[in-house]
Amino acid sequence: EDESAWEALNVVFATRSGDVRRNALSDFVQVNKSGKIAMKLEAGDGIVGVATCTEQDDFLLTTRGGKAIRFWVGDVRVFKGRDSTGVRGIKLAAGDEVVSLSLLYHSDASSAEARAYLKQANAARRAESGEAEAPVELEEEEESVEEATLTPERYAQLGAREQFVLTVSQTGFGKRTSSYEYRVTGRGGSGIVAIGMGKKNSAVIASFPVEDSDDLMLISDAGQTIRVAVSSVSIQGRSAQGVTVFRVEEGERVVSVERIEDVSDAGQG
Repeated sequence: EDESAWEALNVVFATRSGDVRRNALSDFVQVNKSGKIAMKLEAGDGIVGVATCTEQDDFLLTTRGGKAIRFWVGDVRVFKGRDSTGVRGIKLAAGDEVVSLSLLYHSDASSAEARAYLKQANAARRAESGEAEAPVELEEEEESVEEATLTPERYAQLGAREQFVLTVSQTGFGKRTSSYEYRVTGRGGSGIVAIGMGKKNSAVIASFPVEDSDDLMLISDAGQTIRVAVSSVSIQGRSAQGVTVFRVEEGERVVSVERIEDVSDAGQG
């Protein structure tokens, strides 16, 4: 790592209770052998994720109960100290908790542009795979949003910044969802649906961006493991319940999901 670039980076934290905090990465250049306090936590709380970022990123917090919120990193001020609890990132329902902190490219697309892009991109993906056309899924408050007309240049620009968020439940079901289905809001809200919590899903175990060339490693509490290609996981809307990624036995649960990046080009050249 080039330490001269640290001044331009921030480090962000998220806790199970939904709090987030942002510090300059330079606050952690010098770390004693005995460690350094990174964030003050209330009794019973814990850190679920830490990441480095710039103001060109968005937070994506996902909860055990299948909700998610996306907001701009700049909505969280840079804290000067390391012994504060931070600010609220998401308002949780009773009994729910944050299970994942991820970062997405900051999106400047309007709701109308996102809707138009998803309609065109999903149609293109279905045509390529031979699937029947399905409607773009929207939150109730977005149903009245008019659809924009995208120029080929704007469509290509949005496509270049599209990411896919993998969400997996402890029962082994999962899916990929376009980042444009996660609208950018202000921090501190209750979030939107990230995955359908019907008969298939009891709790979310992981949610993070993936590339089509990646693999996934999943492990269950019974000690079973499986490696699957990300490309084999369907792209579905936010409210969909997903497909079987890891077939577990009754009473068995998925406890860990890790992304394995494509390294096929490493060492070549």
